[in-house]
Parts: sequence; C-alpha cells; structure tokens
Amino acid sequence: MATSQIETVSTAADKAKIAVAIALVVLALAAFYLLAKQGQVAQWGALLAGLGGAVVVFFTSEPGKALVAFGRDSWREVKKVVWPARKEAVQMTAYVFGFVLVMALFLWLTDKTLEWVIFDLVLGWRK
Repeated sequence: MATSQIETVSTAADKAKIAVAIALVVLALAAFYLLAKQGQVAQWGALLAGLGGAVVVFFTSEPGKALVAFGRDSWREVKKVVWPARKEAVQMTAYVFGFVLVMALFLWLTDKTLEWVIFDLVLGWRK
C-alpha cells in the first residue's frame, strides 16, 4: 500500500499563507465589483488574477500540499478499480430496477391492505 501517515503541524508561516490566500480572494471579489466602470475585461482580469494568486499561495502552504498529496493518492486508488463490463453493468442495473419495482408493488399493496383494514373494517368510515 502506498498510503502514508502524514501528520501536519500548523506553523505560523502556514497560517500566514492561508490568511494571505483568504485576503486575496476577498480583494479579488472587491476588485471585481469596484472595477465595474472599467469594463468587463478589467473586472474579470482582476478577479481571475486574485483567485489565481490565492490558489498559488494556498498550494504552497502545508494544507495545500496535503490536498495535492490526497488528490494523487485518490487518483492512484481510482486507477486500481476494476470497472464492470457493459453487459455486467446493464444486468446489475436491471436487477436494481426490478427490485425497486417489486418493493414498490409490495409497499403499495401493504398500504392499501392496511387502509382497507383500518378504514373499512375497524372504523367503518367508508360506505
């Protein structure tokens, strides 16, 4: 197995990087709305530049690196999955639909039977 135990320690530098990333997101949003008179190119340029900077700063922090490592490990695990063949997938889907249909019919019949017993026989509410 390629899983590794990662224990992260939040340092002041990492906390500062995350704070800078959050500040860049807030500034990017503020710039987007403040540059409304400058045109859409300036608005979107400022927004994308600010968000891009925030992403870069975040991925240089330890939580960002851990997120990248998690993504790599997840992709590696997805590659190990043995996906069913088309025939098998269609058969399993048909089984599920059949089971759902049988259960729906069973629950409907149970509901109608209880309705008949309670309202007609016990309470006598129906004519």
